[in-house]
Amino acid sequence: MPGVCMLSDDPKVPWLRSNHCTTMRSATPTTVVATQHPEESMFWSNHGRSQLQRVTLLALALMMAQPSLSQAQDRGTPYGEWRYQSADSWGTRYSPVDQIDSSNFVNLEVAWTWQANNFGPEVDYQMKSTPTYIDGILYTVAGQRRTVVAIDPNTGETLWTYREPNTTRWERSMRQNYGKGVAYGERDGRGVIYYTSPAFFLHALDPKTGRHIENFGAPVAIEGFPETGVVDLLPDLLRDWGPWEEWNQPYDPDYGIPRELGFITASSPPIVVNGTVVVGNSAEQGYNQTRVENVPGDILAYDADSGDFRWKFHVIPRPGEFGHDTWENDAWQYTGDVSSWAPMSADRERGIVYIPTNPPTIDYFGGFRPGNNLFGTSVIALDVTTGERVWHFQTVHNDQWNYDIPNVPIITDLQVNGQGIPAVIQTTKTGLIFAFDRETGEPIWPIEERPVEQTVVPGNWTAPTQPFPTRPEPMEPLGLPEADIIDFTPELHSEAMEIVGRYNVGGLFLPRLYADHNTGVVLLRGLEYHESCNT
Repeated sequence: MPGVCMLSDDPKVPWLRSNHCTTMRSATPTTVVATQHPEESMFWSNHGRSQLQRVTLLALALMMAQPSLSQAQDRGTPYGEWRYQSADSWGTRYSPVDQIDSSNFVNLEVAWTWQANNFGPEVDYQMKSTPTYIDGILYTVAGQRRTVVAIDPNTGETLWTYREPNTTRWERSMRQNYGKGVAYGERDGRGVIYYTSPAFFLHALDPKTGRHIENFGAPVAIEGFPETGVVDLLPDLLRDWGPWEEWNQPYDPDYGIPRELGFITASSPPIVVNGTVVVGNSAEQGYNQTRVENVPGDILAYDADSGDFRWKFHVIPRPGEFGHDTWENDAWQYTGDVSSWAPMSADRERGIVYIPTNPPTIDYFGGFRPGNNLFGTSVIALDVTTGERVWHFQTVHNDQWNYDIPNVPIITDLQVNGQGIPAVIQTTKTGLIFAFDRETGEPIWPIEERPVEQTVVPGNWTAPTQPFPTRPEPMEPLGLPEADIIDFTPELHSEAMEIVGRYNVGGLFLPRLYADHNTGVVLLRGLEYHESCNT
């Protein structure tokens, strides 16, 4: 079913559950619907749920106990609220409230609807935002402008909106309607709504009025922008980046990054951890990219009170940094992306933020970037105070399959052989589940480096091995087993086996093939996976 938020008459006691899946397109404009039970009501946006995520949740349920009320409070979300995109800082997407269940769900009736038709230059047919529920108010983003909206959950009334002024950066953004929600934090005991725009600005808004927070950030030299409450993220991203320094041109806050150098935006909201706002980003979709050059998607962090810059983590390591040797032929100098478009999670007690990443520039060819390419397609654990790497794990070496990590790292506590382990679990597009000690990064169960088939494309480079966790079991087949071939009759099975035998079936890491210029035939590999949530 869609992501839902069921609200009781007491606004402090909602039932909220969001699957965070964001890939559904509908034939009608994006809509928020509330339904009403004699004692309760329900709110949802028109999301969908992928088969992979259903299986993921089932698999994880076998390992994890549901969080208790005290645990939920420790995760930065008071009972009954949904303060993070994934419910709480642990990314559980779980709420302990239980007033609505399978016995009374059928009694719900529509109470109100809220539509996002007019939040942009044209009608939008997708809505990727997971609303948050904080102190009796729903917050979401809508439309290609990524307008921030506050909604009364009892009536569906729009309480306030904020839309960033138009910029050339917004017009060039390739992920205008990819906004996945807002972040929440507190400043001097008062709440603050943080969000990142398609033009890559960080805004801090008053939750009650939608006005910008005073004494946060710095003025932006663009007509219509506020004097306070906003941070231009690009100068901090570009600072000390070689191609920008070689460009040696004045910075234009309206235009942003010259197209000759690359492109950057954001889709998932930032995460606020222990007084620090950690900001991820998104690049152009890797399967659409036509240039090997791009800006790296470095992780940025800011003081939640003042908006002052705190630290930056290089996702493509510079000389002298850990992982630099995984970029051969000096590919680190021009290759970009490795962005963190999926949601982040955090262990507030340990002061660690967990960041999933995607591949470097151009998903389907690695010849211009030989090496394992850290920190592409990885889980990175960073100290939220300093930005220093605590640990990391790369789930795909030299990713050429668009296997970017689409899901939030899920934090939980496991019991393994009678021993309690603080864990973080990462699900992936491949169907593999990786489980780590969230403090040390040590695998909870062994992870094996197994040989994989190598490329035959001239000039390409593929990693000789790839990581395979021994537990949990994969969520889906890692290839095409003979047992899955049709066998209704011996004749059908024999014919099917003969057809399959003409091809290299391979597995998860079957390399890309090439065009036969003599025949004009282009050989493409198939891929069997259900892409998980968030595009």
